Amino acid sequence: MNRTLRGAGVLAILHGAACSSSTDTNTNTNTNTTTTGGNSQATGGASTGGASSGGLGVTDGTVGNTGGGSQVSGGSSFGGSFTGGVTSSGGVSAAGMGGAGAVSSGGPGPGGKAGGGAGAASAGATGSGGSGASAGGSSIGAGGQKATMGCGSAKAPMSGRFDIDVDGTMREYILDVPDDYDASHPYRLIFGWHPLGGSAEQVAKGGYYGLEREAEGSAIFVSAEGLPFQGNNLGWANSNGRDLKFLEAMMTRFRAELCIDENRIFSTGFSFGGMMSFAVGCGSGIMRAIAPQAGNIQVAGCEDGTQPVAVMGFHGDDDTVVGIDGGRAGRDVFVERNQCTEETMPVSPSWCDGLNSSNQPCNCVSYQGCMPGYPVTWCEFNGPHTPAPNSGATIWNFFSQF
Repeated sequence: MNRTLRGAGVLAILHGAACSSSTDTNTNTNTNTTTTGGNSQATGGASTGGASSGGLGVTDGTVGNTGGGSQVSGGSSFGGSFTGGVTSSGGVSAAGMGGAGAVSSGGPGPGGKAGGGAGAASAGATGSGGSGASAGGSSIGAGGQKATMGCGSAKAPMSGRFDIDVDGTMREYILDVPDDYDASHPYRLIFGWHPLGGSAEQVAKGGYYGLEREAEGSAIFVSAEGLPFQGNNLGWANSNGRDLKFLEAMMTRFRAELCIDENRIFSTGFSFGGMMSFAVGCGSGIMRAIAPQAGNIQVAGCEDGTQPVAVMGFHGDDDTVVGIDGGRAGRDVFVERNQCTEETMPVSPSWCDGLNSSNQPCNCVSYQGCMPGYPVTWCEFNGPHTPAPNSGATIWNFFSQF
């Protein structure tokens, strides 16, 4: 079944404080641009200023005119803090896949060595997995590290804003490298994608959805900048796969210049950023796990594939901008791909436990029978179109178990 479904003219997401696209005054321009070929493409100027109005809302993949001056109410501002919250643990146990043990962030991993961050894994016998398919718990085995060519480089990478040529279009991204970067240490790499009307700077200044603080210098972060969507605010339409090509171009550069673990690359984002997280999980072939928030697969697309990807998704049940059925459709792609059954078990303790009463009822479930090391956890909460509240610690613990 071909799931590459995209809406032509199907999204206008309004955020009270999500439209800033100002330029970082400490911009560094990387002169080693990578050309990926193809024809040039005009991108136009990035739209700035207030939120767009009178757009089209996506509900269950159907175009619905929401009227002029529509505005998403309730929920937290995207620019706010997404850190804190109660860390989920437990869930479905998963068997280790043996070989070189996975890095553990919570307890002894299968054949690996326990420790925070992306410490080196030690080879060992096949283990029986950790205890957590949800965020938190012990590590889940899925092989050892795969260091890139950039490991051991004498040239230390810089944090900053960079550009790169993708089929004749200059694309931009922000890179955040740990202050005590060690060129001999393969780091986790985490992509944070902005919503419509947002920017790379917004995600970076917001701490990458709360993950940067949780990582404590154990991961490298990337915030990429989208292109104008329908001639307006920046987004991730992924027309003709242009945003996946952008990801591929960044990865080509990162492999050469950074010491990263290619077996531990992750993605999260809200709204259009959640859609992009689904898209890179579906089609890039490089993601170990994704954590989409209020996303779907109808706009940025979802290419057919067979590679399993661990998923922890979040969606408000009163979302009138990106309907929850669209998020569930994205979840179901990975329930099938990861060979899970339709049976679910409540996650306990859960991310829901730390939410305010205004976000209750809330329910996080873990799908049963998934391939070892590729859990699918899904959380629905009472709320409108908003990032998952206080989810930074929960998403980090989900990623760091691998």
